[in-house]
Amino acid sequence: MTADKLLDTAWVVDWTRRSAAAVTESIEELNALDAAIGDGDHGTNLCRGLEAALAKLDAAAQAGDPPPTPGGALKAVATSLLATVGGASGPLLGTAYLRASRGGTLTELDAAAVAGLIEDACAGVEVRGRAEAGDKTMLDAWRPAAVAARSAADRGAGPAEVLAAAARAAAQGAQSTEPMTARKGRASYHGVHSQGHRDPGAQSTAILLEAACHAAGA
Repeated sequence: MTADKLLDTAWVVDWTRRSAAAVTESIEELNALDAAIGDGDHGTNLCRGLEAALAKLDAAAQAGDPPPTPGGALKAVATSLLATVGGASGPLLGTAYLRASRGGTLTELDAAAVAGLIEDACAGVEVRGRAEAGDKTMLDAWRPAAVAARSAADRGAGPAEVLAAAARAAAQGAQSTEPMTARKGRASYHGVHSQGHRDPGAQSTAILLEAACHAAGA
């Protein structure tokens, strides 16, 4: 896939497949991050949700009725995450994917549409979680990813390059949560003791966006 190739439903399916594999590979890391400031099951829960989403997409393809648009595929992922991922991350990520599916009538996504997809996902996390940048949540990865994606699209980058910029920014955003004091969710119960621990939702966001980048061929 070339850097300027438009992205279609097959990209969303591949993104989901790569996400499930990457989270499975990182499940112990994510659970350990969550154990330090949460319930210790973030990786397990997210893995379950992504596997359910992938099963739904694969079943639709086998039945000869795959989602006709990237937005339709993203909506299928969203409903699976909302139904199967526990804790706060299920509603947050489910809402992110649901917001991202809003360009539902487009059969192919150019760079601007990809940037819009990430911005919409970020807005979903922000509204559903009532979070702000610096609260030590997954928003601290989604927000810089959205900014980087829009900046890349505005300077003429292709869809894959937009995703690469978003993935790099998300990884940096996840790392930036380590010295923060958590102000939202279960992590906030730890107060200053949450400092020195990376937010698991921010880390999984970086993993998901890296998978999106690889699925686009970047």
